[in-house]
Amino acid sequence: MFTYLLHTIRDVLMAAVICGCITGYLRLTGRKTDKKIIIFGAGAGFIISAVIAFLRNNTSHVNSAVLNSIIYMASLGAFLVFLVLKLVEIKFKGNLIVTTAKWVAVAVFVMAQMAYSLPEVMMFPHQILITEKTAISTDFLLDMIGIFLGLIICLLGFLAAMKCSLRLSARGSEILMILEMLTVAFIMQSGIFSVNLQNGNIKSNHTIFSYVVFVKNHSDYFIYISLILVFAVSVILLIRGTHVSEPYRNPAEHRKIKAKWRNIRKWAVTAICIFVLTIFNLTAVEAFNSREVTLSPVEDAEYDTENVYVTFEQVSDGHLHRFAYETENGVNIRFIVIQKPNSSTYGIGLDACDICGETGYYERDGQVVCKLCDVVMNINTIGFKGGCNPIVIPYEIKNGRIIVPISGLLEYEKEFK
Repeated sequence: MFTYLLHTIRDVLMAAVICGCITGYLRLTGRKTDKKIIIFGAGAGFIISAVIAFLRNNTSHVNSAVLNSIIYMASLGAFLVFLVLKLVEIKFKGNLIVTTAKWVAVAVFVMAQMAYSLPEVMMFPHQILITEKTAISTDFLLDMIGIFLGLIICLLGFLAAMKCSLRLSARGSEILMILEMLTVAFIMQSGIFSVNLQNGNIKSNHTIFSYVVFVKNHSDYFIYISLILVFAVSVILLIRGTHVSEPYRNPAEHRKIKAKWRNIRKWAVTAICIFVLTIFNLTAVEAFNSREVTLSPVEDAEYDTENVYVTFEQVSDGHLHRFAYETENGVNIRFIVIQKPNSSTYGIGLDACDICGETGYYERDGQVVCKLCDVVMNINTIGFKGGCNPIVIPYEIKNGRIIVPISGLLEYEKEFK
């Protein structure tokens, strides 16, 4: 549950806060036409996200490098175009063509942000089902609750950012929006550099490489920056809300002013709570969720020049057992064996998967769990391809022994280097 809660917050919260600031600024200064443009951009972004998630879950025809590169360039390009058009708008104040073009650029930015942040979250239920094989399970329910809670936090972040932005002056709201967009621009620029470095389109450069590595290794910092901007506005609004001195002409108007500032204080407190809750999740909860798990030791097994032999007596207790073959290069290729529930068959596979690599599996409360992503395996599916299941290896059962060919293990030597 915590894994998907954290993934959802990391994937969506920053985009939600930025879109909240954009919406606040739009409601302050935008025309109906401008609002329709942004709604169209958001709708297009949602549809694109759903298509990307579907293709990634069901086909292998998605070139992630190309797709990410398009999203990065669309987002950064839209931001730069917006800045240019904003300067032009200042010079040609009241020009409807320039104003409309400015909001089109913002709509493209919103669309790109949704295409960047939503597909992974949309893919989560399918990925969980691959592992669980059924939606009627405690683990599936807990994982879905984690996603749901993460989305609730993101929705509250969006609303708090919008409400706080609405209570600023038009100029203040615009500055907040630009600073939020600028924060994303650094991430998008890093993504463009990363893709082009990988493809060899630009020569490796120490400065560029260091920049890409810093952004990748400190992605949470940019979430914090995005939240700090709204946090600062929230504190300012709270202070202003304690010393309301707006003039009024009658008691009814006075009550209306007081109600307005109560609402402002409520959303300012909500924004501060979201900030604190996010910091707590990305630090304390993350530390708890990623606490080090020690894998059980490798057990002894017989082997000759061709095979590794595991006897039924070693693995017929229903618990996870780990074995290994050491190659000539000194690499230990690990594999696991577990007797399937209420069965005389065994789940056998590498102590590694295609998604998480060779981090391995461990047993927790009678369940087999991936050490890296904390996904619980369906023991009955171990030995079959898919999801976070162990990589399938050849074996045969003969004379009360599980016989694993060394040649089949050596194919995966690189996975354990």
